[in-house]
Amino acid sequence: MTKIIAFESSADETSVAVVEDGHIVLSNAVATQINSHQRFGGIVPEVASRHHIEWITRVLDEALLTANVSPDDLDAVAVTYGPGLVGSLLVGLMGAKSFALAHDLPIIPVNHLAGHIAAANFNAPIIYPALALMVSGGHTELVLMTSENDFAVLGETRDDAAGESFDKVGRLLKLPYPAGKTIDEMAHRGQATVKFPTAMAHEDNYDFSFSGLKSAVINYVHHAEQKGESINQNNLATSFQNAVVDALIGRTKRALEDFPVKSFVLAGGVAANKQLRDTLEILLKQFNDTQFIPVPLEYTGDNAAMIGAAGYWNFKQRIFADLDLNTNPGLDFDLIKQ
Repeated sequence: MTKIIAFESSADETSVAVVEDGHIVLSNAVATQINSHQRFGGIVPEVASRHHIEWITRVLDEALLTANVSPDDLDAVAVTYGPGLVGSLLVGLMGAKSFALAHDLPIIPVNHLAGHIAAANFNAPIIYPALALMVSGGHTELVLMTSENDFAVLGETRDDAAGESFDKVGRLLKLPYPAGKTIDEMAHRGQATVKFPTAMAHEDNYDFSFSGLKSAVINYVHHAEQKGESINQNNLATSFQNAVVDALIGRTKRALEDFPVKSFVLAGGVAANKQLRDTLEILLKQFNDTQFIPVPLEYTGDNAAMIGAAGYWNFKQRIFADLDLNTNPGLDFDLIKQ
């Protein structure tokens, strides 16, 4: 049994977890900063970094205590080194390095995006080849995996990510940050009274675009305000969310048709969206040879358990880093060669 302690601090969550064999979560301590950033309508990098410094040792102690392990029981230290906010990443990276140095443990560098996908193993083992829809505040990608720990991007967003568009529409409607959950709840109470555009629907690729949709919503709201008309926010939320889900489903269906896979993973913060999960479940019924493996709801957001899961992949392949490991805020997977 391989026990890995993992550190995650790429954005506004400070988290340390202990994961066994890549799929058993012994502990997952998370300190969130949502209340500190809500008044700004988004993450303030400097504020996030300071909170990480305040919380990193607390969540470390909590993770060890909850898992009932000592440093001697651990085999390695996994840590997110990108992508993310550079100041936030540095806090987790220095915490992981210090712990590894103090206890003579190897350091495993982990791509944050790989962590989101690896968290599907908390639901069921990923079967390869696999396709993953990675949907978060900063990324919207279709990722093909021909084997464990092998990632190639089929398509990605050309502008705003899906989660980013949720937050921008949320600010327009004066909803609390982050707005994704609130919009999802509102959408289930409303009706689709507006037909917003689905960008690039007829283009022959797997890419996404949500900037035009965001602009269409803004223009609709401003036009109504200029005419003195009231807006049913639930109906607007339904119409907007339908357009987002339609775009994600359309590209996903095309990729599933072109790349037969044995499992399909839904990962990232937006993977918690109920409409998206339900619609994908219906879609996957058309692909009998493909198992749908959504990341469990409690691991869709940023957390260290997912970093431990991805760290286990690296551990098995002996992918370690030296103490001079640095952050890579722009880290991403490679685009597939068509």
